[in-house]
Order: sequence, then structure tokens, then C-alpha cells
Amino acid sequence: MERPLELGNVTGVQEFVLLGLSTRLGIRIVLFAIFLALYLLTLLENTLIIYLICSHIELHKPMYFFLGNLSCLEMCYVSVTVPSLLVGLGSSPCHVPFAACMTQLFLFVALISTKCTLLASMAYDRYVAICRPLHYPLLMRPQVCLGLALSSWLGGLLVSVAKTSCIASLSYCGPNVLNHFFCDVSPLLNLSCTNVALTELVDFISAIVIFCGSLLVALASYVAIGRAVLHMPSAVTRCRALSTCASHLVVVGLFYGVVLFMYSRPRLIGSTDLNKVLSVIYTVVTPMCSPVIYCLRNREVQAVLHKALHSPRVSSATTHFAGS
Repeated sequence: MERPLELGNVTGVQEFVLLGLSTRLGIRIVLFAIFLALYLLTLLENTLIIYLICSHIELHKPMYFFLGNLSCLEMCYVSVTVPSLLVGLGSSPCHVPFAACMTQLFLFVALISTKCTLLASMAYDRYVAICRPLHYPLLMRPQVCLGLALSSWLGGLLVSVAKTSCIASLSYCGPNVLNHFFCDVSPLLNLSCTNVALTELVDFISAIVIFCGSLLVALASYVAIGRAVLHMPSAVTRCRALSTCASHLVVVGLFYGVVLFMYSRPRLIGSTDLNKVLSVIYTVVTPMCSPVIYCLRNREVQAVLHKALHSPRVSSATTHFAGS
């Protein structure tokens, strides 16, 4: 009797209701203004970084190639989650059609999986730069960098296809209320009225392969970097080596720390609003802080930014002088 129900593709729910962050009107207005400002700032920061990396040959290096990919990813990432957050704050609760919810889930899973593998690629880049500097031009040649970036994006898409297909094939008989501000995996599984064992297995395997695999690569890279730095002869050399990877280590620690806490804590905590608060950190705060931590505090990027800001003035002044 239960077999037809478990086949999926029969969905009683035509839309989901996202409760968002707050139900108080005054708080919603303040939060809307804050998150809209953060969203626009994130887009501006990452657009600036992509422009600087593409337009200045000084930044045509493997490290900045990966940073450009990460900036592009962060722009897509916030554009998938933050608009539904803003809509929920503007007109809570937010009604999302089933197809739109699955589309948002697909994009979110693809982008967060890509981010994990990109961070691992960046950690490997820093490992080669510090531990094997003589082989750096060979090991991080353009073909290798392009291959790592493409593998990250394609791997994220493949993982998302598997996870989203399983979740979309489940039956949702009601209720249809998600205590979240976007369509995430766990809230959707909690609403399903069919057996989710297979879907949870796919989710677990993909997490092991993508999340834990990329985390192990990053940890192994930084353990090797730490050992290499300790054996460096002078304090100046050690500081210079650490400065090239300290920003990446901060972002990796923040991102993986929050995600690990979210998906490894007891189930009782998952039923509270703490889940939404933590989601805000890795969907809104981290993408906004990453450009500042990675690039805008980097001396090479600062020099290029200074050059880009002042070159038009110099050019116009020279033209005016020549004309007079």
C-alpha cells in the first residue's frame, strides 16, 4: 500500500511558505535595510575584484585566478539566497512555488559545493607556493589552474543534480511551512511524507565526498605549510610566508566552522531559530567579508586599485596640458 506513495513525483504541495527571520514589522524593516545594504556591498566588492583581476596583468597569477572564480561564485551565491530573504522581510511570509523552490535548492547546493572545492584548490595553491616554490610555475601552470576551476564548478553541478533530483522526487502532502528564509535541504526533508532514507544517504555521501574531502585537502595543505614555515631560517621569511595564506585560512576557518557546527550539532538545536542565524553567517556575512579579507587588504591588490583610481586623473591632466 505504501509503494505508490514512495515512488515520488506525486506532490500535493504546490508551494512552500518561508517564515523568514522575524515576524515583527519594525524589526523586519530594519533587517531589510541592513541586508539590502550588505547585498549591494557584496556585489560591488566582488565586481571590483573581478574587474581588477581581469584588467591588470599584474594580477594574472594563479592565486588571483582562483580569487576571481571565488568572487564570481560569491556574487551568484548571494543572488540565490538573499533576494528570498529580502522578499520575506518585505512581505512575510514568503510564498515560493514548488518549481522555484527546487531551482533555488539546486543553485544553492551547486554553489556551496563549488565553494568547498574552490577553497581546497586555493589551499593547494598556497601549499605549492610556500612548500615547493621552485616547482610552482610547473605545478600551477594555466592548464592546471583551469582544470581545477572547471572541476570545482562541474563537481558542484553534479552533486546538486543528484541531491536535488532525490529531494524533488519526494512527496510533500503538507504542511508546507519552512521555518527558514530559503529552500534548504534539511527543512525540505522534514516536510516530506515519504521515506527519506535514500535521499539522506545521497546527502551523506555527497557531504563526505565534497565537504569532508575538500576540508581534508585544505587541512593537509596548511599542516604542510605550518611545518615548512617552522623550518624557515628567519622571522622575516616566516612572516612573509604566513601573510600570503593567513587571509585564506581565516575565510576557510569561518566557513567550515559554521557549516560543520550546523550539520553536526544535535537535532534539538536544529529546530530552533539558531539554524537561520547560522545560515545568515555563511550566506550573507561570509561572502561580504571574503573580498575584504582576501583582496582589499592585499598589498598587490591595493596597488592595482590605487593605480586604477588615479590613472584617469593623470591621463586627463596630461591631455589638458598637451592641449594647452
